[in-house]
This record gives sequence, structure tokens and C-alpha cells, in this order.
Amino acid sequence: MPTWGQRIYQDKSPILNQLELEKNWKLEEEEEERGKMSGSSLDFAFGSNEEYKPFRQFSRDRILNDMLKSPQSKTPWKVLIMDKFTVKIMSYLCKMSDITDCGVSLVEEIFKRREPMTSMDAIYFIQPLKENVLLVLSDMSGRCPLYKKAFIYFSSPVPKELVTYIKNDSSVIPRIGALSEMNLEYFAADTQAFLTDHDMALEDLFGEDAEKSRFFNSCINGMATRIATVLASLKEFPNVRYRAAKASGGEVTPHDLVPTKLAAAVWEIVSKFKSSIPDYPQRETCDLLILDRTVDQIAPFIHEWTYDAMCHDLLDMDGNKYVHETQNKDGSTEKKEVILEENDPVWLELRHTHIGDAIVRVTDKFDNFVAKNKAAQIQSMGKDGNEISTKDLQKVVQSLPQYTEQKDRLALHVDIAGKIFDIVDKTGLKELGKLEQDLVYGDAGAKEVINFLRVKQDLNPENKLRLLMIYAIAYPEKFEGDKGEKLMQLAKISREDMKTVNNLRYLAGLTAKKAPAGAFSLKFDNSKKKNAAARKERTEGEELNYQLWRFFPLVEELVVQLNAGELSQQDYPCMNEPSPSPSPNVNSAPSGSVRTTQAEPAGSHRSTQSQPVVSRRSRRTPTWANKANSDDGSSSDSVLRHASSEFSYKRMGKRIIVFMIGGATRSELRVVHKLTSKFQREVILGSTSLDDPPMFITKFKMLKTPEVPVDKHRK
Repeated sequence: MPTWGQRIYQDKSPILNQLELEKNWKLEEEEEERGKMSGSSLDFAFGSNEEYKPFRQFSRDRILNDMLKSPQSKTPWKVLIMDKFTVKIMSYLCKMSDITDCGVSLVEEIFKRREPMTSMDAIYFIQPLKENVLLVLSDMSGRCPLYKKAFIYFSSPVPKELVTYIKNDSSVIPRIGALSEMNLEYFAADTQAFLTDHDMALEDLFGEDAEKSRFFNSCINGMATRIATVLASLKEFPNVRYRAAKASGGEVTPHDLVPTKLAAAVWEIVSKFKSSIPDYPQRETCDLLILDRTVDQIAPFIHEWTYDAMCHDLLDMDGNKYVHETQNKDGSTEKKEVILEENDPVWLELRHTHIGDAIVRVTDKFDNFVAKNKAAQIQSMGKDGNEISTKDLQKVVQSLPQYTEQKDRLALHVDIAGKIFDIVDKTGLKELGKLEQDLVYGDAGAKEVINFLRVKQDLNPENKLRLLMIYAIAYPEKFEGDKGEKLMQLAKISREDMKTVNNLRYLAGLTAKKAPAGAFSLKFDNSKKKNAAARKERTEGEELNYQLWRFFPLVEELVVQLNAGELSQQDYPCMNEPSPSPSPNVNSAPSGSVRTTQAEPAGSHRSTQSQPVVSRRSRRTPTWANKANSDDGSSSDSVLRHASSEFSYKRMGKRIIVFMIGGATRSELRVVHKLTSKFQREVILGSTSLDDPPMFITKFKMLKTPEVPVDKHRK
């Protein structure tokens, strides 16, 4: 029987938010209903008969087919050895059952003492670090190596000096069955998202005097290396675009240059892939857009009204884990840990829908289930005191396994939706959410904020802080002089929270030295007119029908413009000069790829001179949770209808990869799924971390006060 060896790395960091790995894999296996994946080894080149695979599936197949199912290994069972970082990479991609299905009987950590398994081959999946290489050499050298043969797979490119270390040990060379660079040094946090695990990027790159820290350049170089492994793994040669530096007060600061520096570092690495990686494209095959949190400071703090975002924002969740109370037959309650992930079809359907719609849907689903399911009907008959026939009991037995699973799954989401509804109702979140959105779109100002704070004295401090941060971003001039201080006093928030609002200026391009101590002097984009709205309204889409779904992250608008070929070259220049294309269509794919040209989106107009985004005011009074009958292709219903088949196309447009420095939001994750379905181009979101509002608040506090503890570490 496959067993665990020593217990593997226990990670407490918020980015992974998982318990001990063995328990985590077990939980995920209990939650999933999936068929076993089959197919031959991945050869990177998209053949004419191969289906286009989404990002995480592509990465998963590489782990299983290119590494764990290595045909070079001749032993029936193998040992898998990883370091702490590659354990986390693996946990995002594979279940324990996936690993054992590939002939792995034991999983070990490289830094732990291990028992010899001389009859078995060992697969090492490790980072290319000197300490890792020395441990491999120690395992396989001498008269009594720990394993029969070693198959070594590095997560990223290996420095030449480490290869020399291996070559110089003549006793080890005959015992190495493979030495390969997997280029999988990222966390596939979603089917269309990856993280580089640089949780402290916001502080390291935008904090006070960050450029003087040794972490500044190491953070940029680390991000570049891991972004490059994504491109190498997918065999994509990018058109690298980035947010251009904007001078604040005539001076460009190191903070302003962060996207430029990262774009240059990525380009330096990937340009070498043409000659170092076999069959790597020789011209651009995808678009890479590098942004940072300065482009959209509102998204991290505003209340996002989708099911996924509200679960993570309002409920006490540990990553994707939720503790659900279930009722036993004897009436007692039991706490059960569940994972909200794509293997749950109900979660998959609801996660990107508006919470009002989600509550209606899950309630209807449960009612329909009880009405149609034989076991549920008969169970109800028994409760009413009616006799149950033998034939009825047979029907119960036949439907019981499916009944129990579906009932538990639906009951879980009924419980979650009910808790969210109660929190929204008891905390007055609808009124707060409306004010937040009105501030963003210029429909509210100082008067409304002051009145709200006076009336809602019982609002919790975190929500008050989030409101003031949104107000400061939308109307920085309202915080000049002692205005901000008076607002803070009215809101009755702590001095620590006052600093958090003041720290917004570090992402606004204004150095702390330009503001007197204790005073507010927030100065944002100089192109923003005084009292102008912070965001322009949309004119189409499902979101128009929800009063609390007006806000959209700016990433959506940028990707729409990039897809249409209308993204400003001045604001978002290209690091490399694009290669001449045989097709004038911006979505054309390289020769031999199944990703081919697509029609220009309806209603789009290409222009030779890109126009910057201009915000405007607009008043509307949409309903809170009514559905529209129209379908523009981007509604949640449309996305869900295509969810099961959106990647069944054998022809897709060029990939778009958006990388957000400083942490991505749930709303931005939702957007990439929506636009993938709309444009038939896989849009992948990359970031240093995926954070919810409370973590963003903590990180903004640290921009000025690094002594505030955060349960994370630098990478």
C-alpha cells in the first residue's frame, strides 16, 4: 500500500493557507468527483489533433506525464523527494491519488532524514539551490546510495556551477537517470491563475525607502525568474508590455519604475529561451502585460459582491477551507472541514455570480433536489408518520449514495449563503456597499460620507477604514491639511488605522518626505481632474442590473483594450519590438499552433492613436438582484454555459497573461474567467499573491510601519 514517509512540511503562510499536506490532500480527495486523466506525454508543440488545455491542467499534465510517469524509470514503485517550496507547487496541482497512480509509493522531504530504498528509483523535484544539490549528491554517492537511480527535475533553470558540482562527482553520474529543468516554479492557484509567492512584494517594492533595501532587487529578480518559468513551461514567447513610469512632481521614483524593471528582467530571461529551449517559438505567441497595484488601488478594499469574494471576505475561512456544521441523525452537530474548489460543481457555478443571484440559485437547487429525489421524498414521508413500502425502500437504497453526496453539497452552500445573507443584513453592508460604489463613480462625496459615519457609529472599524481608503483614493484632495484628521476622528478609528490611509501615498508616487509629519497630503494621478469620478461606467454587461455590482477592476478594461489592439502605447509600452507577423490580425498564432486568428470583437474600433481612459460621472438606479433577459456573452450565465466546454475548442486566440505586482484580488480573478469566455483567448492572471481585503489592509500598514507582524516571509 502506498504510504507517507515522514510527515511533510506544514505551511501556515496565508498564501497557501493549508494544513499539513497529507491531511490537505486527503480533504481534497474527499471533495472531488473527477475522472482519471489519460493521454500520452506532453510534447509542448500543439499538434493538429490536440485540444487546447487551460493553464493549470497544462501544468498538471507536465508534472504527471513528463516527470512522475518518466518512462526511463524501470522500477514499479518510486520515491518522490521534494523541498519545502516544490511541495507547495505540487499541492496546487495534484492530489495524493494522482501521485500514487503514477507509481509513487513514498513522498519524502529532502531535508529530513530518510531510510534507504535501494530497490527503488527516486524522483527529485527540487529548486536549483546548492544545498539541494549537495543533498542529492550525498544520497547517491558512496558504496551504499539511498536509491537505485536518481531522476532529478529542477523547478527552474539550473546555474552552471551547480551542474559542475554534479559532473565532478564521478560516483554519482552513473546513478543519475535524468537531469532536467521542468520550469514549474509557480503556484497554480486557479485554473487560470498563478502566484510567484512573493507575499512581501508590496512592502519590499513600495514601502518607505524600499529601494534602499536588499530585498528590492532580489524581489524583482525572483518574480522575473518565476514568470519566465510560466512562459517556458507553456512555450510562449511574449510581447512584453508594462505600465510606464509616470513622474510625480517632475521626478520619477524607484517605485514608479518597478513594472519597467520587472519587464526588462523578464525579457532578458525569455529572450535567451530561443536558443536554450528546444522548439521554443522564435516570434511572439502571447501578450504579457505587467502591472502593479498603483493602476487600481480601489479593488483591494471595495466590497466585491460575488459569491467567491464574499465567502473569503466575510466568513472565517482558512484559504479555501471552510468549517461547516452538519447535523447527525441523533440531532447532535459535527464540525466538518470542506474545501471550496472547482471539483465542487455547485461552487463552480456560483462562485462568480452576484451574491443575490447565488442565494436564489442555491435555494432553488435545494428545493428542486428535495422535490425530485426519491430518497428525499421517502425520507420526508417517514417523518410525516406515513408507512414506507418495500418498493419505496428499494428506491431509497438505489439513490442513497448520490442522494447523500448531493444533499451534503447543497446543504453546505445553503449554509454558506445563509451566513453571508445574515452578515450583510446585520452589519448594514448593503448601505455601505452602495456608498462605496457611489464614491467610485462620482455619485457621492464628502456630504454622504460624513452623514454615513455619523449615522453608522456601530459600523465595525475595518469597514470604516475601507470606506475612508476608498474615499481617499477617489478624492485625495479631501484629505489635504487637517481634513483627513477630522474624518478619522469622526469615524473613531485608531491611530494605527490613520497611518494605513496615509500610506496610500506610497503607491501614489509621492515620497513621505514631501508631507509634514502627521498630516495628510495624498496626491494621486495628476491627470485626474478635481472632483472627477475615479472610474467610468460600463454601458453593457450583466453587472448593469445590480446596484451593488457597478464596480469592476481596471484590469478588465485594460485586457479589453489589449484584445482590441487599442491599449495605449504611451501608457503601456512594449519592452521588445514585435516580430513581423504574417497576419495583420492581432490575435494570430504562430505557424503550427492550434491557436489561430479570431474575428475582431463586435463593436470594437481599432485606431492608430490609442486614447487614455477618461472617467466620467453617470447616475443609474439599477435593481439589487434582478436578472436581465439579454445576454451579451459576458454574463455569469453565459460564462457558466461555456464553463465545461470553453477549453474544448481546438482553436483559441493567443494567450493574454496579466501579472499584478503587489497582490491580486478576487474581482480580478473573476475577470480573467469572464474575458476568456468572451474573447476565446485564455486570459491568465499572475501575481505575487492572492489577497483578500483584511490582508491588503495589513500590508498597507506595513508600508510605513514594518514592525506590524504579518504571518509571511520574503521570497
